[in-house]
Amino acid sequence: MITLALLALLLEAALGYPQRLVDRIGHPVIWIGRSISAMDRGWNKATRGFATRRAAGVAALLLLMGVAGGVGFALQSALLALPLGLLAVALVASSLLAQRSLHDHVARVAVALEQHGLEAGREAVSHIVGRDPLSLDEAGVARAAIESLAENFSDGVVAPAFWLAAAGLPGAAIYKAVNTADSMIGHRTPRHEAFGWASARLDDVLNLPASRLAAGLIVVAAWLQPGADARGAFRAVLRDAGRTVRPMPAGPRPRWPARSASLWPARGAMAACWSRMP
Repeated sequence: MITLALLALLLEAALGYPQRLVDRIGHPVIWIGRSISAMDRGWNKATRGFATRRAAGVAALLLLMGVAGGVGFALQSALLALPLGLLAVALVASSLLAQRSLHDHVARVAVALEQHGLEAGREAVSHIVGRDPLSLDEAGVARAAIESLAENFSDGVVAPAFWLAAAGLPGAAIYKAVNTADSMIGHRTPRHEAFGWASARLDDVLNLPASRLAAGLIVVAAWLQPGADARGAFRAVLRDAGRTVRPMPAGPRPRWPARSASLWPARGAMAACWSRMP
């Protein structure tokens, strides 16, 4: 399946996911998101108890994983029976990767800052971060872009490619379903603390190998890039890996690992390796 992952990465880098295709049929993340929203509305009732809502969240996640994995397996099996089937599977799998769009969005921030100034940089970075960009100076805009790049490099590129290589299209589809669920309901809010518990915990687990791999790839990229600080990136990995929040003991209202905890090594490495670039 490593060949499949490499083909999918090459196809996504070359083609991306055309906007006209999004307009006509949508995107896998959109379809997954609609399913999550429907289950959230129907199963996550505020009148139910904490344990009941958490059980409903577990059931919703299992159903989502089953459908995503089942569709992925059916597509992979059908396409591999065709001539050039591996290429067809890779084309489908490329829709689960986001390297081209990630590059384009972050590059716009760099171009805006360098050519049009702070206000343009703030506007560009507002498309990739959730925070209010109006309070950010130039360093803050650059830092926000780097943090977003590191996180999305891990869970938008490395992680789906990792699970594609490990378990084929079904594995990548299941990962994308869990990751989307975490981004939508994996928050410690009154509405989602119980219902999103399973999504948040499983997403942390699935991202553990990919976040470490992402950090390693960033260090290698820094070593290959003139002017980047590969040693600083490696030191950042060693320093920040120890800050990762471990899952807390189970309880009626457990503390969850921070959403970005497993991504700190990648964030720190990316910030360090570019810190000395002109």
